[in-house]
Amino acid sequence: MPDTLPDLLRDDLNVVFVGINPPPFSVKQGHYFARPGNRFWPCFSRSVLSEEARCTLGVKRLEPHHDAALLVYGFGFTDVVKRVTAGANEVRSEEFAAGVTVLRRKLERHRPRIACFHGMTGYRHVVRELAPASVPLLGLQSLRIGGTRLFVVPNPSGANAHFTRVEQTNWYDRLADEL
Repeated sequence: MPDTLPDLLRDDLNVVFVGINPPPFSVKQGHYFARPGNRFWPCFSRSVLSEEARCTLGVKRLEPHHDAALLVYGFGFTDVVKRVTAGANEVRSEEFAAGVTVLRRKLERHRPRIACFHGMTGYRHVVRELAPASVPLLGLQSLRIGGTRLFVVPNPSGANAHFTRVEQTNWYDRLADEL
């Protein structure tokens, strides 16, 4: 099994999806959001955000194995922390602090239009390191990294029962509106 998921990044992407850190199942599969109970792929696939990719690829629903192919359509993937753990609660504060520094460099180098954080857990550490006075909320943030705007959607993990699939999809539609 690889040590982590590789970043799927290139210059000038529309959106880079930023996870907290890779779970073992996704690393074993070699794809982002690979666990069947994760709502990213079904909700992203229902969103207008993925319409061009779905149409061009000739699929109704994007799946984890499409992650690398989405670079062509302006979507990339990375994590705040690259260490694999069974849960984000296993990531130490100092790992998050170091991860924010690395993430900042990646965003400044590749200059995506928007970095979309999945959930508040990872994004709170960005705020803590870069703008401690900011108040993180879902949606578009006032904080930027270089020219990259920051956006937060609910975490699509199946363990996050606070938002329905419809609500999750609506957040990706709102992200599309920001583009």
